[in-house]
Amino acid sequence: MSWKERPRAQAVVYDDPAALGRAVARLSALPPLVTSWEIERLKAYLADAQRGQRLIVHGGDCAETLDDCNPATITATLKILLQMSLVLIHGSQKPVVRIGRLAGQYAKPRSRPTETLTIDGKPVEVPSYFGDLVNHARPTPQARRPDPDLLLAGYHHAAMTLNFIRSLATGGFADLHHAEQWDLRFLTNAQLSGELRERYQRMSRDVRSAIRFAELVGEGAIQEVSRVDFFASHEGLHLEYESAQTRRVPRRDGTYCLTTHLPWIGERTRAIDGAHVEFFRGIANPVGVKIGPGIDPQDAVALLRVLNPKREPGKIVLISRMGAAKVDALTPILHAVEKSGEPAVWLCDPMHGNGHVTEDGRKTRHFDAIVAELRGTMDAHARAGTVLGGVHVEVTGQDVTEVIGGASGVTPERLSENYATACDPRLNYAQALELAFILSGAMSGQVGQTAGDLPA
Repeated sequence: MSWKERPRAQAVVYDDPAALGRAVARLSALPPLVTSWEIERLKAYLADAQRGQRLIVHGGDCAETLDDCNPATITATLKILLQMSLVLIHGSQKPVVRIGRLAGQYAKPRSRPTETLTIDGKPVEVPSYFGDLVNHARPTPQARRPDPDLLLAGYHHAAMTLNFIRSLATGGFADLHHAEQWDLRFLTNAQLSGELRERYQRMSRDVRSAIRFAELVGEGAIQEVSRVDFFASHEGLHLEYESAQTRRVPRRDGTYCLTTHLPWIGERTRAIDGAHVEFFRGIANPVGVKIGPGIDPQDAVALLRVLNPKREPGKIVLISRMGAAKVDALTPILHAVEKSGEPAVWLCDPMHGNGHVTEDGRKTRHFDAIVAELRGTMDAHARAGTVLGGVHVEVTGQDVTEVIGGASGVTPERLSENYATACDPRLNYAQALELAFILSGAMSGQVGQTAGDLPA
């Protein structure tokens, strides 16, 4: 409980501490959401990625809502992660680990603790929406009141989501490999050059041909393809929620946070003397850390030493989120970490550094900037001699219009057609699959051709 004595960024203020205590006590008595052996298996996979032997696809919703706990939404998210991973397996010739931003991504950091709403013609200051684990998005003072019972609601919805994911992963979800399940309509978009369209089409034919070959080899091969691991991940923002499910388990050393396999610390909460770093340095899980262009390279090294004093492989995942215009800031960080000898898995988050707000107040990102940051990150790792272990992206399997650009043809004028996010803009199905094609082409030796055909 030493984290309670540290400065705490993004703290939630409840007006009934006794009710919070009751909710935390109930959470502590409930079964764990994940198991220590699942966590250790993921850590071993991450150690492989650190050595360049695996790739990581870490993706999903910006902010899950409790209403997202339904079969269609969950299946759509897993489907796009699976299909992205198959494209990357083909391009990299490496196994891919799939980690979803799901089953717990219910809390979101905010720039300001409060915001001013106009209610009945009058300005009213209310708490900001911190995600469904804390309060409701509805613009009323009562809805924005932090509610401790939402911690229990988040737990139960996460449990239902994980139960459905496990059922899919063991019960024929590999049928989604089949070519007829792939939605490739974006390949016909007039914005694609003929040369680029042909490359994407050739790559998709190659991927599907390889899958069909594996199916034809025999029952053993398709059973192997069907054994798909999905791991869960969320930002460990709400420390009462995380600590309530943190415990020692039989026959293992260490303490495990059993709300998720891979919690991460955000850019706003990674202060080395802060409560979040203090809490997560004490658990056996692998832990992610978001780092932006403002971090001092030596602070990145110091974070690694605090969070992973035993220098355990696969333990710490550094998720760079520089922004396309500032991606050069990654190079000195890579050099400092490499020189220190501290182990880390590197992922690229090309989403969070590339946001902007439209004239009508909508948050959006441009697909070209996302691609540019991904390309710049790959170049930085190549120059530093370090290993890029994978990508961290906000995606949905739905046909939303939240990110501008890409072959799906979303324009600023079309953002309002299906702008459905609870917080930040996500790649839609077509944009996510196109990004996978670009990355796969780069990994198969087509860096200058495939990615370079799109504006940086």
